[in-house]
Amino acid sequence: MKRLGPGAAIQIDVCTVMTKGVGRLKRIGVLALQGAFVEHIAQLRRLDVEAFPVRLPRELEGLDGLIIPGGESTTISRLMREYGLMAPLRKLAEEGFPMLGTCAGMILLAKQVSDINVEPLGAMDIAVRRNAFGRQVDSFETDIEIPVIGEPHFHAIFIRAPFIESARDGVQVLAQLPDGSGVAARQGNMLALAFHPELTEDLRLHGYFLTIVRGER
Repeated sequence: MKRLGPGAAIQIDVCTVMTKGVGRLKRIGVLALQGAFVEHIAQLRRLDVEAFPVRLPRELEGLDGLIIPGGESTTISRLMREYGLMAPLRKLAEEGFPMLGTCAGMILLAKQVSDINVEPLGAMDIAVRRNAFGRQVDSFETDIEIPVIGEPHFHAIFIRAPFIESARDGVQVLAQLPDGSGVAARQGNMLALAFHPELTEDLRLHGYFLTIVRGER
């Protein structure tokens, strides 16, 4: 397992991702058990994509991709179990179904989580530390370089955010903070972000996810 730190090697796709011309998809689901799902739906609709809340296993049928939003990871994890979503989501992940996890969603996509109260899906070969930067008062905003979406830097909003402690081979770390903390990663059709792109006006990361869904990246 490779440890992340200052100077860690990062594999990147250097192609610039455009937010226009993404095209219409059949359906993108947004897990709507708790957290910032309304904001994700709004961003997707700005990209001319059909987006729908998902709360029950039957609502996963016919989707092209799924977003797991930020929120309270322990609550979302518990509700996933209570609503019978854990098993079907794990099956979809094993089949390579495209998923984007932001903040709490990153935690839930991980194989290893620092908090034993969170049951993750285990979809990505990453170890994640929950509340890595401190409490709510320690939330912050900063501009980060994400080469796969090109310039300018992305204005990232971190709210009780996690970071990636380590990543196995096959995981592409897309962005790090100056101290080497991994804050964005991709593995196959899975994309994990430690911050909240849905709280900005910048559509590039949602656009990048849609190119994954369409098999263009």
